[in-house]
Amino acid sequence: MSETKSFLKEMITAPGLSGHEKPVREIIEKRWAGLVDETHVSPLGSLEGLKKGSGTAPRKSVMLAGHMDAIGLIVTGINGEFLRITDVGGVDPRVMPGQPVTVYGREILKGVVVQPPDRLVEGHPAGTPMGLDKLYVDVGLEAAEVAKKVRAGDLVTFGQMPLELGDDILSGHTMDDRAAVAAITCCLEILKKRFHQWDVWAVATVQEEVGLKGAMTSAFGLEPTLGIAIDVTHAKGPGTSEKGIADLGKGMVLGMGPNIHPWMYKKFKEIADELEIPYQVEMMAGHSGTDAYALQVARGGRPTMVLSIPLRYMHTPVETVSMKDIERAGRLLAEFITWLGDENTADIRWED
Repeated sequence: MSETKSFLKEMITAPGLSGHEKPVREIIEKRWAGLVDETHVSPLGSLEGLKKGSGTAPRKSVMLAGHMDAIGLIVTGINGEFLRITDVGGVDPRVMPGQPVTVYGREILKGVVVQPPDRLVEGHPAGTPMGLDKLYVDVGLEAAEVAKKVRAGDLVTFGQMPLELGDDILSGHTMDDRAAVAAITCCLEILKKRFHQWDVWAVATVQEEVGLKGAMTSAFGLEPTLGIAIDVTHAKGPGTSEKGIADLGKGMVLGMGPNIHPWMYKKFKEIADELEIPYQVEMMAGHSGTDAYALQVARGGRPTMVLSIPLRYMHTPVETVSMKDIERAGRLLAEFITWLGDENTADIRWED
């Protein structure tokens, strides 16, 4: 677990907002180098790692998709000493005041997100949260220096460092969805010591937070036989009531719904039950909100599954996950891939 935790910490500390994923991609590519046979970078920037199967060519393939892009902020303008900002990918403005951030301008600058006293903001009801249009980043420089070092369009990432909560729980930003990349990596580590007939495409996708673009283009280009999206889902926490889907630390979550192929769900459940791997179930009544949609409808369509990792405080700088859930997800993926063969997958129908 310590190796997985160290790798996850390294990923979530790196920048990599949607559309600008290169820094984290380089970390993942280095880690996958000894686990796959070859890697490619798609035209859109997704990292595609191929682990070849032992079956006779041409082989069927399964694509594991976990997005590596992060939500964050972008500079929209300069107001004297302060930076105006808006979000990339969906940031909850309620949690932003007081947060440390890193500004990637002409040089890298540390800053904090600040808000004016609500009584001084004309038309703003006292005691209510402010939108991002009323928040600023203070980098501690005079206006002339700010103008030299920062421009509109520069990126701003969360500056919160990873925090271990006990032996199993890790908190920090960008767990959505680098926790899933960690799970895929666990899977690849297991497969390195196992035989599997099918080819495996491990794909760290880009731009999921702004429209599933990396998964869509990689699924179209790679044409996998089956697709599996690994993402996070809301875990129960303070004040979540029934809106929290899953219990933290009680196992990964199997998705069920129109975005998920019934045969895929059934087989994942059977394998988990047989091997006594803890899991939970989430009913996804419509669009799963994950890369699974892009996998499912690529080209002529393909059987697709959603495997989720419970996560508290989604889209905040303190997203929180269980390392046990991540490693269990990796094991279940590896067991499913090991099971795949031409004979036991010859007749996959939606009705099954």
